[in-house]
Amino acid sequence: MKYLPTTSNAVIMLYTNATIITVDPTRRIISDGAIRVQDDRIADLGKTPDLQSKYPNDKTLDLSGHIVIPGLVSTHMHTAQTLLRGTADDLELVSWLCQRIWVLQGNFTAGDGYAAARLSIAEMLKSGTTCFLESMFADRYGFDGLARAVEESGIRGCLGKIVMDTGQYAEDDAWAMHPGLIEDREMSLVGTLNAWERWNGKADDRIRVWFGARTPGGVSESLYKEMTALSREKGIPITMHCCEVKADRAYCASIGHSPMSFCESVGLLSPTTVLVHMVHLDDDDIHRLAASGTHVAHCPTSNAKLASGTCRVPDLEIAGVNIGLGTDGAPCNNTCDLLQEMKLAGIIHKGVSGNPTVVPAEAVMEMATINGAKALGLEDSIGSIEVGKKADFVALDMRRAHSQPWFNPVSAVVYTATGRDVNYVVVDGKILVKDRELTTMDESEIVKEAQRRSREVVQRAGLEKEVSARWRVE
Repeated sequence: MKYLPTTSNAVIMLYTNATIITVDPTRRIISDGAIRVQDDRIADLGKTPDLQSKYPNDKTLDLSGHIVIPGLVSTHMHTAQTLLRGTADDLELVSWLCQRIWVLQGNFTAGDGYAAARLSIAEMLKSGTTCFLESMFADRYGFDGLARAVEESGIRGCLGKIVMDTGQYAEDDAWAMHPGLIEDREMSLVGTLNAWERWNGKADDRIRVWFGARTPGGVSESLYKEMTALSREKGIPITMHCCEVKADRAYCASIGHSPMSFCESVGLLSPTTVLVHMVHLDDDDIHRLAASGTHVAHCPTSNAKLASGTCRVPDLEIAGVNIGLGTDGAPCNNTCDLLQEMKLAGIIHKGVSGNPTVVPAEAVMEMATINGAKALGLEDSIGSIEVGKKADFVALDMRRAHSQPWFNPVSAVVYTATGRDVNYVVVDGKILVKDRELTTMDESEIVKEAQRRSREVVQRAGLEKEVSARWRVE
């Protein structure tokens, strides 16, 4: 096995005695495995006795009883919404969006956006997510605060800033945005370009800036075309919610298109585009997706909780569409724990199809790691544990009663583990979670600030009664 030459000032750590799910091209699993990290890269990989013999003087960290996986990649996330966890439970979508979420988000300040970003990142890191795609960060939340939170924490962030010029959803006037969220071309598109100039590639290249387009009906065709042209010219990727609900398909039909024919007509279908949800697709839509190399972010919990439907994941897989996994926002999932999302992704399609063999644990592991990295254009550096790749990985402590026994490590991770089993998280070779505690962030301070600001947002929105407990609290 090749390894990087040692330099006198290199930071080196040898992680030993773990079961390592590499997700490399051969899908190798190494029992009693070891990973040698030099600075920000994986320098060597193999059996523990072999690496200990080669590097007897290395500082070591014993991971006996742990399963090590590549850092998880969440391909759909709303960092601002973590401040709104539990404020819109058990509602149908129009009420959820127009009477709660948009109203609350329309009362955010930049300080709230920074606090929400830190809370989101803290939760993601502690549950094993090392890279995420923020889908649609509004101007009023303060994009610089989001980028600063990524920089300070050590996580990787692909940060989609909202692009829009229409303040409604689909073609129904009842789905009007809160005035505090409406942006025009200058604020959204030009604002994203300015953010890209300031932040893209910063924090040792852990920050990438994306276009975060609103759903068709929220963006004019001319603005879509301008955005997609800029995407090709400057290499700025795009993410967009699409086909989440039946109204999305109805809107496209009203202008003479299927969802994917519309996306194709404005230049959205591309290997540098991630389309989110993609529930209401027909066979032609799937064919167009596959032919274009466009990626899909699957969010099963959100789609189930909001009764949006179920993405045709088995059919997309057969067609060869690359599928990543995302938690969506806290008001439609209530957690940023991608390990919990993995379990539902491996189960829900079995129930829907009546076929227990579809979407096996191994497919889910790929969605949450190498597929997600591919969707973000980062598969050459993250998404698997291989020599020369970035040292981004997660160690799950599988020694407790709820995790034992296990026989297939992939099954154990997908169907048994949750974020509470995450013991160590490494990003860029740095330990960001150690013994279940954050090393770069003050969790208690973050939580205290989030609690205060969440209450203030609810008060400003005038929704104290609506978000309180339905049963009497004494």
